[in-house]
Amino acid sequence: MHVLQIVTTASPFFEQQVEALEARGVDCTTVEVPDADGTPATLDAYRQFYQRVLREGIGSYDLVHANYGLVGPFALAQPTRPVVLSLWGSEVLGESRRLTAVSTAAARASDAVVLPSEPISRAFDVPHRVIPFPVDTETFRPIPRAAARQQVDWEPDPRIVLFPYHPDRGVKNYPRAERIVAAVDDRIEDPVELRWIWGVPHDEVPLYMNASDAVLVTSDHESGPMVVKEAAACNVPVVSTDVGFASAVLDGVEHSHVCSADEGFVDALTDVLAAGERSNGTSTLELPDSERTGERLHDVYRSVVEA
Repeated sequence: MHVLQIVTTASPFFEQQVEALEARGVDCTTVEVPDADGTPATLDAYRQFYQRVLREGIGSYDLVHANYGLVGPFALAQPTRPVVLSLWGSEVLGESRRLTAVSTAAARASDAVVLPSEPISRAFDVPHRVIPFPVDTETFRPIPRAAARQQVDWEPDPRIVLFPYHPDRGVKNYPRAERIVAAVDDRIEDPVELRWIWGVPHDEVPLYMNASDAVLVTSDHESGPMVVKEAAACNVPVVSTDVGFASAVLDGVEHSHVCSADEGFVDALTDVLAAGERSNGTSTLELPDSERTGERLHDVYRSVVEA
């Protein structure tokens, strides 16, 4: 089977998905939006993307898999191959009314639709299947905090709260994270520092997570967030807003909390840092691996091609 994968940006979980499919004998060709890595793509970039999708679409592909709602219309623009559309969540959960409308229309016109979690599934009324994003548990695994701090060259003493995004990304609400950590710092004796990471190689992210005392997610809305699963896979406590699948993932995970008001965040993070314990994420969660994700996507592909 030969599949054309189209995507805005080939994120790590997308690359894991492609690797899992290729391990099952699915030949994948990926077309990305030019220069879309972390910044809004230009109109010219989408024009180039559209032209390449059309060129590729008349090739010897069995189907086109559109990854993210915004590229759905581009997949449907080629009239010769069936389309599978994977929505990542922000298209469904209200990041933009226009994006939601475009994604919903593309979903209705696609041959199969895939969503990554049950909370997103409940918010979407187009027929679909739920296939969770995989977590690479060989990469995201517990590492002793002291050893991780040595590897990332962090001091051993302060309580470090990790904000796992660039602070300029407005939807992630870094100013709120700053307020919360400042309030926690006033409550406990040890110094508390807020640090952020962005642009580090994906296989180094677990080092920064394990070097931290807690991961803090203050996003206004999220399609995942994958960082919640990844931190839990490292047994690192997480304090998060109730976004995406955060509540479902953290249910039953010790020293991890889902909060709404700032006061709740401050109380929860204070408790986490005062306890100084790791979570029990690895023993509590059944994290989907890439092999299972590849198997389930392959089943979707076969059902579409054989229809």
